[in-house]
Amino acid sequence: MADNTYDAQLDFILQVLQATADSNGDAQIIYPLLAANTDKLDDRLAEQWRDWATSKLAQAEADEAKFIAAVIGNFSNLIQQFPLGDKASTMEIAITGYEVALTVFTREAFPIDWAQTQNNLGIAYAQRIEGEKAQNLEVAIPCYQLALEVRTREAFPIDWASTQNNLGIAYSDRIEGEKAQNLEDAIACYQLALSVYTREAFPIDWATTQNNLGNVYRNRIEGEKAQNLEDAIACYQLALEVRTRERFPINWALTQNNLGSAYLYRIEGEKAQNLEDAIACYQLALSVYTREGFPIDWARTQNNLGSAYAQRIEGEKAQNLEDAIACFQLALSVYTREAFPIDWAMTQNNLGIAYSDRIEGEKAQNLEDAIACYQLALEVSTREGFPRDYLDTNNNLGLAYQDAQNFPEAYKAFDAAIKTVESLRDEIISGSGVEDHKTKLAEKYNRSYRAMVEVCLELNNITAAIEYVERSKTGNLVEEILRRDMKNIFPPDVVTQLEQYRDEIAVVQYQIQQGKAKNITALAQRLKQLREQRNDLQNQYSPIGSGFKFERFQNNLDDHTAIVEFYITWNKLLTFIFTGQTQQPIVWQSEPQDLEKLLKLKEEYEKSYKNTKKIDWKKNLNSHLHSLANIIHIDDIIQQIPPECDRLILIPHQVLHLFPLHALPITSKQGEGKSKIIMEQFPAGVSYAPSCQLLQLAQTRKRPNFTHLFAVQNPTADPKLVYTNIEVEVIKSYFKPADTDVLVENAATKAAIDSKALNTYHCVHFSCHGYFNYDKPRKSALILADAHFTVDAIFALKSEQTLEQCRLVTLSGCETGLIDYNNTSDEYIGLPSGFIAAGSSAVVSSLWKVKDLSTALLMIKFYQNMLNQMSLAVALNQAQFWLRDATVQELKDWAEQLTKQLNLDNNFKEKLEENFCFTSETHNPFAKPYYWAAYCAIGHS
Repeated sequence: MADNTYDAQLDFILQVLQATADSNGDAQIIYPLLAANTDKLDDRLAEQWRDWATSKLAQAEADEAKFIAAVIGNFSNLIQQFPLGDKASTMEIAITGYEVALTVFTREAFPIDWAQTQNNLGIAYAQRIEGEKAQNLEVAIPCYQLALEVRTREAFPIDWASTQNNLGIAYSDRIEGEKAQNLEDAIACYQLALSVYTREAFPIDWATTQNNLGNVYRNRIEGEKAQNLEDAIACYQLALEVRTRERFPINWALTQNNLGSAYLYRIEGEKAQNLEDAIACYQLALSVYTREGFPIDWARTQNNLGSAYAQRIEGEKAQNLEDAIACFQLALSVYTREAFPIDWAMTQNNLGIAYSDRIEGEKAQNLEDAIACYQLALEVSTREGFPRDYLDTNNNLGLAYQDAQNFPEAYKAFDAAIKTVESLRDEIISGSGVEDHKTKLAEKYNRSYRAMVEVCLELNNITAAIEYVERSKTGNLVEEILRRDMKNIFPPDVVTQLEQYRDEIAVVQYQIQQGKAKNITALAQRLKQLREQRNDLQNQYSPIGSGFKFERFQNNLDDHTAIVEFYITWNKLLTFIFTGQTQQPIVWQSEPQDLEKLLKLKEEYEKSYKNTKKIDWKKNLNSHLHSLANIIHIDDIIQQIPPECDRLILIPHQVLHLFPLHALPITSKQGEGKSKIIMEQFPAGVSYAPSCQLLQLAQTRKRPNFTHLFAVQNPTADPKLVYTNIEVEVIKSYFKPADTDVLVENAATKAAIDSKALNTYHCVHFSCHGYFNYDKPRKSALILADAHFTVDAIFALKSEQTLEQCRLVTLSGCETGLIDYNNTSDEYIGLPSGFIAAGSSAVVSSLWKVKDLSTALLMIKFYQNMLNQMSLAVALNQAQFWLRDATVQELKDWAEQLTKQLNLDNNFKEKLEENFCFTSETHNPFAKPYYWAAYCAIGHS
């Protein structure tokens, strides 16, 4: 029977320390001694050791104290790497030893020993099992940073590289702070280490660091995911050139396991082959990682292999899932809750996914098993300790409940997931330059919102469904507007309080991220409290953001306005139809095959549009619009709108942002089946909005004046843009010369625009080339004389350039209205979002590459209508009807009349007559939608 009395344990530790001193820390002598006494390696031993060592060192002379501290440090190194016994307890014993050693090894007296011990203490805390993982890493990071104050590259290059590598590991595992930045910090550390650890001089360390660098690239958030995974694979393959099975079998197995994980998530190449490569790597790793020899590594690899089988494409799906379940269950035989709670929770979550997808057995029982797994995982994966794991598991739990038709429980799970997403987004400070991290977070977890919308509809809670639709959209844009327009949205005393919250949140966040605070847990709690108080205050006064309430929005609608908001879920297109009088919104749900048809149409449309000549696209545009009208059942949707509504606001979603919905053909109720387009059904105008909440915000921007014009005219001095010059000259003549400021051709530089007080203008008009960047939508731009005026640049406009009096921004150029319609976060990224954020009430912009002549005519007529006191939407719609229906003769007559009325140069009339000199006078040259349908009015009209 084991003797765990105080004296027996103390005698044992003294025996081990003596053996360590006598053998100079020889593992071949110490490990058998430890193996024979694993029952004594518990937390009490750590406490007794601390008491004894502290007392002993206090009584020892300086030389003796130094010797004892060195022995304690050596033993701590040994027990930290000891593979047997209770790992949590052995790590506590190691930490105790390092902390005791540091009472002797001070920086002043023994800088080298102090730095080495700080480095080792950092390793121990990074691997610690007891306590909160997040807090342990916050202790480890400063240990490494302290060590690097002595371990400089100049004085101790090898030790410096070693600690940089260790610091990289800690940053890559870090939970506190912004995950994306932590991974960038890790990459920087590893690359610094590799500047010393060359393959020639230190092949083993070089391979280790390459392996670690591969781990970070595999999980990296910044950059392109596909490229990051390719970089990870390259790092692992480099490591394997040194880490061969013959020379380094354990390290070889580790890197094979990591390489398998990179192949598991690889984007490039064939998915089926990548999964086969992943499985092969895991099986190679298991040829070394046996349960008997390496139980922890074996369990980790079994878990990974299970994930690969669960996703496998080759073979029978049912059998692959059975293999996955078997792997996860094997992993759980080692990953117990007591010994490895984090890994246990992760594997329970994975097992739950496999049960959710399982084909064999009863579906109801499989879902019950899945739910049980997720609930077990959540006992460890708490929101406070592991927010992302908590988020993922709650999302999976919600899906399982939804599949099981238990919608109330599904609602609870998705609600928990969504609150966590929004909390994580809140941790990223607006204006910090890393807003794209928020977009990626929203993109990854948009699935929770989509599923929640479906659940709300099943529960017949349509109002909640719309509110979750809104919460899933335009998050960055809403936050940017709240930040910029704070003083216009909130009362002065509220602005002051919000600014105080902002500053205090930034200070606390900085303290946590730098790891300099003594009590990280208390600080984190304070940060959470500050954010909640800030949000509560903001929500009392703000119509947008987390404070958006559908009922409040609906109450502000007039009786003649209808809103149609589209939303695409996993397998269907939803349409919400409501007015100010609708008791509850009407929901139109498509069939699954309709969504398939929509995605197919989008692919055909894109392929045709991206063809250089675009001949087929122009020719097929009308038929594409007819197809779209049928797919989304536009006739059925329009029939749900009360006849007294003569104004329509469309809120598209994802791929629907690509199409001119205002030009869709419908069957008129009054016309006995005669086809017309949506705009003709709503004489008070058809306009667009990114979301209800941004529409609500735009409506608060009361801008009745329309007398001061700022314009940019053909900045590239393109001789082909003949009508662009005419367009601006005519529009300019509508305004008084004293109230007009136009930058013409080479004068239209970025510096010139920056020098203008844009906050004094009512209308801002860009008549120039533009383009949409499909790969990087934030780089979409208007082309100036010397620069590309990108979305990012518009967001960066200074306060004096805020468009606080601007009623309208017109972007008279190609593709100026396209947004990132492929982005699942639906962040509404494009040129219109930039000008809405900058303060404009509305933006008029185009959905495709437009013609110079038709655009100029449309714009001239549009402004003519605006100055006749029409609303923005009506002015644009009427201009589009006019252009569509005008004959050549009517256009010539109009040009002549306008020339006389405005005392214009005859160039306008002459150019128009020259263009139509070989065309019949009765011909409608711009009847096709290509010429008139591209432009949309976005915002308050």
